[in-house]
Amino acid sequence: MSTGQWIALAVVVALAGLAAVLVLLVRVFRARRLLADAGVPLQNKALFWTAVVYAVSPVDLLPDPIYLDDVGFLLLALRSLHSAGAHAVAARREKRAATGPTSPAKDLKG
Repeated sequence: MSTGQWIALAVVVALAGLAAVLVLLVRVFRARRLLADAGVPLQNKALFWTAVVYAVSPVDLLPDPIYLDDVGFLLLALRSLHSAGAHAVAARREKRAATGPTSPAKDLKG
């Protein structure tokens, strides 16, 4: 392969990595918005913001054309948010089951 082909390949790989990071950032923001009021603990919210700052930060563990560290950290934040949200939803369901279902129609009938 010639030097031009190697450069083109490197650009394509870098753009693919950047696209993956952008897709994950969008997913993290959507997940964060959905879980904002779900009773997510502070440490999970802090991990989210840390992942976002790290992804856009020029300081990386690996050089910038290699986005594996950014992608890994964003995946960790997504997994953490998903787990915290699942626990919050389960806690709400248990609370609702313990208090019993209440419906406005049932309350009106007395």
